[in-house]
Amino acid sequence: MSRVGRSPIPVPSGVNVTVGKGNLVKVEGPKGKLEQQLNPEMEISQENGELVVKRPGDSREDRAQHGLTRALLNNMVVGVSQQFTKRLEIRGVGYRAEMNGDTLVLQVGKSHPVRFDPPKDVTFKVEGRDGRLIVITGTSKEMVGQIAAVIRKSRPPEPYKGKGIRYEGEYVRSKVGKKAGK
Repeated sequence: MSRVGRSPIPVPSGVNVTVGKGNLVKVEGPKGKLEQQLNPEMEISQENGELVVKRPGDSREDRAQHGLTRALLNNMVVGVSQQFTKRLEIRGVGYRAEMNGDTLVLQVGKSHPVRFDPPKDVTFKVEGRDGRLIVITGTSKEMVGQIAAVIRKSRPPEPYKGKGIRYEGEYVRSKVGKKAGK
């Protein structure tokens, strides 16, 4: 059996999980609500405060869907109880981020400020000296990761000087610039 799919998902107190027709899963917790349609062939059950995912057969497709379904379900439970966070660093002279109400405004070397409005259930926060650290928080792991990728894409890190937006702790290999010819 799948190692990921086999392990049960502990449901913390304060989190309510409802499995509807066709595996429409609704999870409510202290940080928010999530709803997702999971694979209808998988069997999802609640036993002793834990969620268990079982697969119908042993085919390659069933084994793959087993682990995926369990991982998606676990991300929903963790999201509504703890939330997910992505942190982005801004590097470069004059590059900075600031909040204008709920909107994130970036000054990243373009002729105009770049603005990002947060989608539902996602919040932005600017930290660090001179607004050089962006914190993205939300209940959906998929949404938080997607928003972080879109923000990073507005000015990805370049390999010569290292300027741009990168994930916190991301290593960007630097290249040697042009050399004077002899």
